[in-house]
Amino acid sequence: FIGSTNLLGLLPHSFTPTTQLSMNLGMAIPLWAGTVITGFRYKTKASLAHFLPQGTPLPLIPMLVVIETISLFIQPMALAVRLTANITAGHLLIHLIGGATLALINISATTAFITFIILILLTILEFAVALIQAYVFTLLVSLYLHDNT
Repeated sequence: FIGSTNLLGLLPHSFTPTTQLSMNLGMAIPLWAGTVITGFRYKTKASLAHFLPQGTPLPLIPMLVVIETISLFIQPMALAVRLTANITAGHLLIHLIGGATLALINISATTAFITFIILILLTILEFAVALIQAYVFTLLVSLYLHDNT
């Protein structure tokens, strides 16, 4: 699903839903919550052990538990922001270079052609980024699930 919506944005005059943080949070939060709830439900002791590494000095325990708790709650936000930023940046760059190519046609055909070649190469790169980001999102959710089960 993520891969196909990322690729959708490469079509002319289309909208990429994964450029919206709300869309990505809407996917990340339930998936993350499911992994955390599954972990606490089936392996409570192991899930709680992630908050305090073995051999931690006694004075550091309260601070380390707070840091690990914050780290746990940042995970869905990191998933969503990573996907949003990478897809938005690539699509914005394609849009800007496409506009520059059109503007340069009237000024210098040679420069416009070079910019057009850069645009084609960037589109190929963006195709790969769209698929890689879908893979990374899925891989991270899978790793979160593995850590909690």
